[in-house]
Amino acid sequence: MIDELVGQIERRYAELEAAMSDPEVISDRERYAEVGREYRQLGDAHALAREYRTLGDDLEGARELLATEGDDAELKAVVAEAPARLEELAEQIRLAMVERDPNDDKNVIIEIRAGTGGDEAALFAGDLHKMLTRYAESLGYATEVLSSSPADQGGFKESTFAVKGDGAYSVFKYEGGTHRVQRVPKTESQGRIHTSTATVAVLPEAEEVDVQIDPGDLEIDTYRSTGPGGQSVNTTDSAVRITHKPSGIVVSMQDEKSQRQNKEKAMRVLRARLYEHQLAEQQEQIASDRRAQVGSGERSEKIRTYNFPQDRITDHRVKLTAGGIERVLGGELGEFTEALAAEEKRRLLEAQTADAS
Repeated sequence: MIDELVGQIERRYAELEAAMSDPEVISDRERYAEVGREYRQLGDAHALAREYRTLGDDLEGARELLATEGDDAELKAVVAEAPARLEELAEQIRLAMVERDPNDDKNVIIEIRAGTGGDEAALFAGDLHKMLTRYAESLGYATEVLSSSPADQGGFKESTFAVKGDGAYSVFKYEGGTHRVQRVPKTESQGRIHTSTATVAVLPEAEEVDVQIDPGDLEIDTYRSTGPGGQSVNTTDSAVRITHKPSGIVVSMQDEKSQRQNKEKAMRVLRARLYEHQLAEQQEQIASDRRAQVGSGERSEKIRTYNFPQDRITDHRVKLTAGGIERVLGGELGEFTEALAAEEKRRLLEAQTADAS
């Protein structure tokens, strides 16, 4: 079974390599980009397959030589150690070939909202905004604020921003859900620890070809944008509220001075929400099911807990605990992403194996 998979990987990689230098493919920008993307995606699996093939040949050769030449310490070491490494490689190859989420290559729109906990929840929402934007920038992604509603005491009531770059969704999809913080708020005079939450929704950004929107289904209202305390911050009706009547989804934008810019941003968020809504209907288990990600924001619902008194972060989905809250909130999220991606691959591989049997 694994030998057949290794052969398939080698053949497909060779085909893609040839296509990358084919003038016909090079002249077709869309096809060339598609071939290049698959070639890069298959690279890790091909490297593992090549190691598996080489080690398998070495093992076979060592066994033959030992049968004829008898006692050779180096050959004996190969025969003793190679089988375990081959099993390891076989598992890694199977994991590498698990079917990818078709949205993994997309840009994402991230929505953060303060949950339970009043001012402290808004401050924590601000911490999560900083953590995710810094993480994005450390990976070379571009970020773009789409809308935000700052809280009076600091942080955000809500914040919506885009992360742009190849594979952004594959990284940030694991951040969707309720994040819980345990710490002493700045406003707490008795030194008591409070528990607060903020919710994060991660939506693959949809192109116009992904979601067809009938203009007749939209109700578009314009109004004057407001600042803290409801005061008007400009003298024109530049803020935009778009209601998608069939789904009831409402998106409002007021950060830009231009009504056209606010409408464009609102349409981007609307497309992403509609696309996610369609995916959730098609596949109830899909990671981008926004309602499952966000939940109600109650304290009991959580994907990750940030415990300040013990300087400990726990991801409850993979039972991973790490120290250094300030480091993680500063954008060093790699260990959590890697653990969650590995767990997702394991679950998908189990499901594929079960389906095959």
